[in-house]
Amino acid sequence: MKTFFVTGIGTNVGKTIASAIITEALQADYWKPIQSGTIDGSDKHTVSELISNEKTKVHDEIYAFREPASPHLAASLENQTIQLSKLVLPESSNHLVIEGAGGILVPINSNNFVIDIANSFNCDVILVIRNYLGCINHSLLSIDYLVSNNYNLKGLVLIGNFDKLVKSAILNHAEIPVILEINELEAINKEVISELSKNVNVSVLLED
Repeated sequence: MKTFFVTGIGTNVGKTIASAIITEALQADYWKPIQSGTIDGSDKHTVSELISNEKTKVHDEIYAFREPASPHLAASLENQTIQLSKLVLPESSNHLVIEGAGGILVPINSNNFVIDIANSFNCDVILVIRNYLGCINHSLLSIDYLVSNNYNLKGLVLIGNFDKLVKSAILNHAEIPVILEINELEAINKEVISELSKNVNVSVLLED
């Protein structure tokens, strides 16, 4: 069984929606080990509401904080410190989709970043890219970091209506396959997620 780490080029780029779609496509388990902003709800709940298959299990967080802030700050506001060693994979015999918090270099404590979670579990990495002004720079910086530091960047998820020059500027930088493209969504529900899951390039994800 494979373990995937879904990260993004920044905050609010669509990691949770991408995670739900990939989870549905693989009928995998889902886990977000660190959640900030529970005052506004949780991504665990969102994914649970969007999954249609009966095989997926949504696992509980290890750390959950009220404030919608960087994990290290949200933890500090509750007089806690996130310890990477306390993040233990949930028991599962299924594929596992792990969702990170924010972008790849968001700190979780004074020594570790979100992407260190992927390293600690030897995950295949999926990078979510949303179309916005500045996304080329953020995308190329993220791809450079992952490739230069020997992460197994398995594929990209593109969200939004990309101009062809913007898209080519990102995709021509490195030979990383696009596993899913999502246009801007007017509605997000089980039916939409189920339909989009059929477009995931599952063969790329599962190849060795």
